[in-house]
Amino acid sequence: MDTATSDRPSASGVQNTDSPAASAWHNDASMTSPKSGRDSSLNGKRYKLTRESLLDGSHYARISAAYGPNFRFMTDAERAAHIDGILARAPYRGSVWVFGYGSLMWNPAFHFAEERTARIHGFHRQFCLWARSGRGSPERPGLMLSIESGGSCNGVAYRIARHAVKTELDILWRREMRSLSYRPLWVTAHTQKGAEQAIVFAVNRSHERYVPGLDAKTVVRYLANGAGLNGTCCEYLFDTVDHLRRLGIRDERMENLAWDVRALLQQKRVRGQR
Repeated sequence: MDTATSDRPSASGVQNTDSPAASAWHNDASMTSPKSGRDSSLNGKRYKLTRESLLDGSHYARISAAYGPNFRFMTDAERAAHIDGILARAPYRGSVWVFGYGSLMWNPAFHFAEERTARIHGFHRQFCLWARSGRGSPERPGLMLSIESGGSCNGVAYRIARHAVKTELDILWRREMRSLSYRPLWVTAHTQKGAEQAIVFAVNRSHERYVPGLDAKTVVRYLANGAGLNGTCCEYLFDTVDHLRRLGIRDERMENLAWDVRALLQQKRVRGQR
């Protein structure tokens, strides 16, 4: 378990500090509804990222426009160099594992040879990346998940077959590193069959999407409201919690957030708001 569960859920596990980046987003306009048809949550369809949409570029074509012409995306040459770099920094030459803590747990989109539940130390899940595209929009910005320093995190470790390492890491980098909002690291993933060295994607604190120190109520508000072409932030949160439970993992911080987001959504439904 990441933490022990409590009888009265709350989102108080989220750090409560003042953040200039956060205050710039705290306004009534961020809670308004998007134009009709702007996100998949409005027409009842759920978008699913696939291996094919990563390879043919259609996944990023649907979300890149929202970031504007000056937003920096990783080039093909940079992606290849990044992959060579992370492999060169491997603690030892052996199997390549990848640790997933969010959507990689239920929709990895890359091919793997083995999967195990695992735990890493020194990091915990945190909603600390702005989502203004994908599961957010300019009208309804949200928050996406990463990992921050401190604590521990349970998830899924995937082993990539030796002959497919470059190919599958290319898929993974197209998925996770296109906007450079994450930084790949080697960590020790502890599994029931022993410890394995694994690649994990931690938050890039120098990225403009990074927003530390949001208070609990603000996190809940953005998760309840965030929506874009790829779905909603609350769907992402609920899917994460549901999959962790299927794996027999209880994460109190995520469960508390899900509890509070559902409560806020229910309040909005009662008031007749989106």
